[in-house]
Amino acid sequence: MGDVFLRRLSRWQAEQYREQLADLHGAAYGSPPGEALRDRAPFLEQLADASGRPGFDLVLADGGGPVGCAYGYPAARDSALWRDFAGPVPEELEELTAAGRVFVLAELMVLPRHRRQGLGRRLHDRLLSGSGAALAAVVLAPMDARSQAVRAARRSWGWAAAGTLRPAAPGGPAPEVFTRPLRR
Repeated sequence: MGDVFLRRLSRWQAEQYREQLADLHGAAYGSPPGEALRDRAPFLEQLADASGRPGFDLVLADGGGPVGCAYGYPAARDSALWRDFAGPVPEELEELTAAGRVFVLAELMVLPRHRRQGLGRRLHDRLLSGSGAALAAVVLAPMDARSQAVRAARRSWGWAAAGTLRPAAPGGPAPEVFTRPLRR
């Protein structure tokens, strides 16, 4: 593997990379070629939604082309993100969100051939270090939250369970919320 460099992209630069980021997403999550087209549209919608939010930030890992990225944005102060919280929202999460001091990690992806080399951690740390927030939050689908690799990374990177959101469909799996204090 050659050198991999990290660089921040503005929302306008991210727009220029949108097709490459969609390709990266498909390859990072192992979409079979026939399914890549189906998975592409939801990812592009998610990216457009995230990049349209104030404070959007993206860190790209470039190794002769995109090999990983992480992006996120500050949580809106109105706490709408936590509207579907199952039970009471943890006080610290609610207060810091209202104060505009929570950064949401929306996506972290690395191509399989670049995993287990510390690249995910580098992307994670670079993105969060530039957030200026006091607390980071991530919402994970149950399948992702229970993945052995994701659990191990979450623990070693300092994330702790904060609760769950109500499932999108009655009786469906509940997304899980994790938080991590950020050094200021």
